[in-house]
Amino acid sequence: MSDDHPSHSSNHRGWFERIAHVLSGGEPKDKADLLELLRDTQQRGLLEPDALAMIEGVLHVSELQARDIMIPRSQVVVLPKADDPRDWLPTIIEHGFSRYPVVGESRDDVLGILIAKDVLRYFGENPASFDIRELLRPALFIPESKRLNALLKQFQDTRTHMAVVVDEYGGLAGLVTMEDVIEQIVGEIDDEHDFDEDTYILRHEHGHSIVKALTPIEDFNEHFGTKLSDEEFDTIGGLVAHQFGHVPRRGESVVIGNHRFQVIRADNRRIHLLMVADAVETADDGAVAAGSSH
Repeated sequence: MSDDHPSHSSNHRGWFERIAHVLSGGEPKDKADLLELLRDTQQRGLLEPDALAMIEGVLHVSELQARDIMIPRSQVVVLPKADDPRDWLPTIIEHGFSRYPVVGESRDDVLGILIAKDVLRYFGENPASFDIRELLRPALFIPESKRLNALLKQFQDTRTHMAVVVDEYGGLAGLVTMEDVIEQIVGEIDDEHDFDEDTYILRHEHGHSIVKALTPIEDFNEHFGTKLSDEEFDTIGGLVAHQFGHVPRRGESVVIGNHRFQVIRADNRRIHLLMVADAVETADDGAVAAGSSH
């Protein structure tokens, strides 16, 4: 018995004709055409969903520039070269990043990149022999218009993990890390803040908590004993973003009620992870410095 049902056969002919067209040199007219073909391929089980998502990420990266994902100047943590290395420790411990730009007389004078673990040599050796020039890694400088696909290739070629983004005058505009670029392709990369899929809130040993932005406000209220309204928003991330009035970048913070919410992971679309602690009266709640976490 034949299984060539008319519609079944017609669908397959249409699919194979499109594949044959591509293989014979006929190219999709534009990127939308290509994506339609790839999504059709995935729906027919010839391409895994994760693979499709990655391909879409690659195509997306080719359209983005460094300015689209960079950590802006106001949120970059720098280490002044003139400071004693012991004075760097509070900054390194507070932010927990692995790489920091070292600057000269101004923030625009980036001398190189310091890997935090290299500072340990200062305490393990004779302090008098410590020479920062021996530890500084060359900084990779790129313009704000640098395409991310080209930047990723440059990261690979130079074996660096951080790029200093400069403006048209050569001043510091921001930072971009290799992880920032890769996350545009593969999505969020796990790190030390990641926890079980079913867990929304992780209590940290230093007294604060790491909270997923997707945490239901009801669950947040139950855990922290708060009474945040869930009439307008379902998740704590939605509520926090509303308080900012924009999609915040990593490092920005805001006080809501008795708690301070600091963004520790976000992209240009939404918040992913928050650090929550008791509110502290400060003169500046909005501009919290940020840097590279890798």
